[in-house]
Amino acid sequence: MKTTRYLKLVLSALTIIMLAGCSEPSTTDPVAVEAEITQDTYLGKEPASAADKPEAGIKPTDYSPYAGIDYPTTPLFGDTHLHTTLSFDAVPFGTFTTPEEAYRFARGDEIVSSTGVPAKIGRPLDFMVIADHAESMGIMNEVKAGNPAVMGDKTVQKWSDWLNKGGEDAMNVYRALVATTQPGAEPLPEVLINDEITLSIWQKSVDAADAFNDPGHFTALIGYEWSSTDGGNNLHRVVVYRDDGDLVRDTIPTSSQGDGNPETLWQALQNYEQKTGGQVLAIPHNGNLSNGLMFPLINPETSETITKDYAEIRSRYEPLYEITQIKGDGEAHPTLSPNDEFADFETWDKGNLDLSVDKTDEMLPYEYGRSGLKRGLEAKEKLGINPFKYGVIGSTDAHTGLAGIEEENFFGKLPHMEPSDHRMAIPMLKFGDMEYMGWEMVSSGYAAVWAHENTRQSIWDAMMRKETYATTGPRMTVRFFGGWNFDAKDISNHEIATVGYKKGVPMGGDLSDAPKGKSPTFLVGALKDAIGANLDRVQIVKGWLDKGGEAQERVYDIAVSDGRTITSEGRCETPVGNTVDIKNATWTNTIGESELVTVWSDPNFDPSLKAFYYVRVLEIPTPRWTAYDAKVYGITAPKEAPMTIQERAYSSSIWYTPND
Repeated sequence: MKTTRYLKLVLSALTIIMLAGCSEPSTTDPVAVEAEITQDTYLGKEPASAADKPEAGIKPTDYSPYAGIDYPTTPLFGDTHLHTTLSFDAVPFGTFTTPEEAYRFARGDEIVSSTGVPAKIGRPLDFMVIADHAESMGIMNEVKAGNPAVMGDKTVQKWSDWLNKGGEDAMNVYRALVATTQPGAEPLPEVLINDEITLSIWQKSVDAADAFNDPGHFTALIGYEWSSTDGGNNLHRVVVYRDDGDLVRDTIPTSSQGDGNPETLWQALQNYEQKTGGQVLAIPHNGNLSNGLMFPLINPETSETITKDYAEIRSRYEPLYEITQIKGDGEAHPTLSPNDEFADFETWDKGNLDLSVDKTDEMLPYEYGRSGLKRGLEAKEKLGINPFKYGVIGSTDAHTGLAGIEEENFFGKLPHMEPSDHRMAIPMLKFGDMEYMGWEMVSSGYAAVWAHENTRQSIWDAMMRKETYATTGPRMTVRFFGGWNFDAKDISNHEIATVGYKKGVPMGGDLSDAPKGKSPTFLVGALKDAIGANLDRVQIVKGWLDKGGEAQERVYDIAVSDGRTITSEGRCETPVGNTVDIKNATWTNTIGESELVTVWSDPNFDPSLKAFYYVRVLEIPTPRWTAYDAKVYGITAPKEAPMTIQERAYSSSIWYTPND
């Protein structure tokens, strides 16, 4: 939709104002009398007599269209998954950034990175969760410093020596830590599982969050990461508290050491709430490194079908899913979605986290966000509860303490992946003959929440109701509402939320009880990042269970730029084009649109079938971080490295459930 709609609205408003100024206000006009009463009051005069006031029961015409409404009007952008020097795996790689420095960076201050590079984020974030690993939190710093409390073990003494030597010696500590997660391996030295030290470090982390939390300006939510990696399979979760430090600081973070079962974590979160009266949630990482275990229909702990109890506690404590981050995008996979030309986006599918088990096609349906939503419909059909009814966010998982993922300002996953003239061509991680190369890192992502205000409680509440979306970095604005009565006239309001909340439910919401003969209608609006690229298209992805109980999916183009057409099959077959100058790492906004707004009705709706719908917004092509690196350092990128990218956003779903 062109922005001329706004010009018409402005001109119409100016015309009304000019006409109103051509005549004296009538003293019998109730609105004019009210204006006089207000003016007299400010001048210290006696108010007009009752006889001059509007007649009893007659209300002056309402003016403000926003009076009396209470919905979030501005998306807040943040990172819910950032690591600092307190994470055990950050120290061997040379991360020295403290939580205090990480908060300063996120707020917009300039700091010095672990590799000595001046670093500053392009635009401050609104909120952040420092999510250092619960497992041996801060302990590696104590090992490096030679703290007598942990030095009574010969293995730890050797690790201390390696950490202080740095380089490959320090990496030996990381490899040894990873080895402890393998079946039958030697466990972590007992002296490193020290509750007294862990609690002391945790309390300092909590105190830092409280010190930098500035309600209304910058929110530092308290959290940590639970990091189960049994056998190399990544089942990590970020734990996020609604509460302030006085309630949280005496509760030691739950570790996966000795018990990597997510059900143990959920029980610990429930115990915390019952003990303190606080509130907490968990966010699973993108599941592309879980090797088929992120969205299981068979419980890997019991080898039996997941139960109703499993579904209930998981759905209670895990409302969100991290769908995109540095270690690959987790929305879709081309093998699972062969008819979706945008499904193969920054795909990581070599194996699990430490590459100890190769990837197979049979694992994929239980790893990606879209297929996880489909598995959720299947589970609900059998259990009556959907354990994978996730909203979505993006975050970084950076272990540098720097939430810097702008393509032109990308500080990477780990210190040796911070900006340099060689980071593209060296491994980010290497295990034997298998490796993740530097160029494979994804400059992604951020979490967007529709919160009423920038506070811990308001942001956390938005997460719980799933009024959230993920971006791969750009800060585009995305609105998504579902209902039964949206029509084309509803897009004429420049703030579509006024009608969206009135006539429907927002992203994260539910529809049911379809009126006879009606399909659900969706009101969708996307506005480009103010300093970013124009928009290519807006899509709705639908998933449903067919009459045989099989999960299906379909992608619809619902709004496209530049006057391109959408076929009767709901697809735009004409690419948006490409203005990227790779050599100079630039592009122009001469294609695409600044905003796309539309109303769409499902043409293939069956009121008897369970379904979900979510929005995917695509930008026009822009330079990838690899192109910026090549320009800055005057180098040639590896031939495998993509040099352009179509950044995107994913909304949380709206679910349709037929009445039983």
